[in-house]
Amino acid sequence: MPIKATDLKKGQALIFDGQLQVVIDTDHVKPGKGPAYVQAKMKNVDTGTIKTNRINSSDKLEDVSIDRRTMQYLYDSSGHGKGPFVFMDGESFDQMELDGDLLGSMTNWLVENLECVVMVFEGRALGVDLPPSVELEITDTTPQPKGATATNQLKEATVETGARVRVPPFIETGQRVKINTETGEYLGKA
Repeated sequence: MPIKATDLKKGQALIFDGQLQVVIDTDHVKPGKGPAYVQAKMKNVDTGTIKTNRINSSDKLEDVSIDRRTMQYLYDSSGHGKGPFVFMDGESFDQMELDGDLLGSMTNWLVENLECVVMVFEGRALGVDLPPSVELEITDTTPQPKGATATNQLKEATVETGARVRVPPFIETGQRVKINTETGEYLGKA
């Protein structure tokens, strides 16, 4: 089904230059001279390369239908945080292994039983959408120094997944905190 270039959205999949691409980011540009265009950053699903493409606003693109399945993260089959990572469909109980390269830095926020949305095209996983925040336990951090109650400085902490985050000084080992999955920022106590 053809769509207009101006209707492109982040996370949308389409056929561009004969290849399956996923839109990472878009920007509508209206230069002072010449026609308006859409600058779309796309990731080639087959090669993994990311390229910024300039598309005329009037151009039509071939949209592909992506199946978005709610799946539950089960475990890392390597046991070392490198994948493949196993996800299970909550309805059919089918399991799917996703490569660590496909997930990238999202592996820092994967905890067992986390509900995610996996994008699938013709039986092949294209990517994963994590929830906006996750609750993680602090496994290691320095204790709060005496009298440092009025500072707004953050300290380093390690969470249960092994990721390093910055937290306020009053957070201690064993506490649960909310972390933003896009930025890795501390959001508050859980």
